[in-house]
Amino acid sequence: MQKTDKIYIIGFMGSGKSTTGRKLAGFLKWSFVDLDELIEKKSGMKIRDIFSEKGEEYFRLSEAEALKETESLSDTVIATGGGAPCFGENMKFMLDNGLTIYLKLPPDKLKDRLAKPDGKRPLLEGIDKDNLEQYISAKLGEREKWYSSAKLIIDCNKTGFRGLCSMVKKLII
Repeated sequence: MQKTDKIYIIGFMGSGKSTTGRKLAGFLKWSFVDLDELIEKKSGMKIRDIFSEKGEEYFRLSEAEALKETESLSDTVIATGGGAPCFGENMKFMLDNGLTIYLKLPPDKLKDRLAKPDGKRPLLEGIDKDNLEQYISAKLGEREKWYSSAKLIIDCNKTGFRGLCSMVKKLII
């Protein structure tokens, strides 16, 4: 692989993209950008408010625009939203502009992480705990074709942070 100066972390909500991205950026001594935080800063609205007031389509367009702004960044780890790779040309953009890493977790593990209501996950509004794993399985099934096109797929049940860092160093240097 050619040297890259951007890493895009993708995966389902609750997979640890922001946490892992921050830690990886620290390890590499790079900057970190959370795409959702960038959207909130630009819009002056919380993600959940964008969804409720302007709708998912508006959010996805804002997300694609924010993603394209990362093209000018260097030495940066970018954590995307869970749906970002699945809309428009977003995944192609990330594949063309950096190293893409898919943090993969099974539905039962994601359910454990997402079962606590935190008000930050607009797509989970109205889904009760009894139906959460079924919802995650279905949505994950829809998104897997995009996620699995990442250059590096990390099975989070088998690979810890140190293993991820080791793989990333080999790929970007």
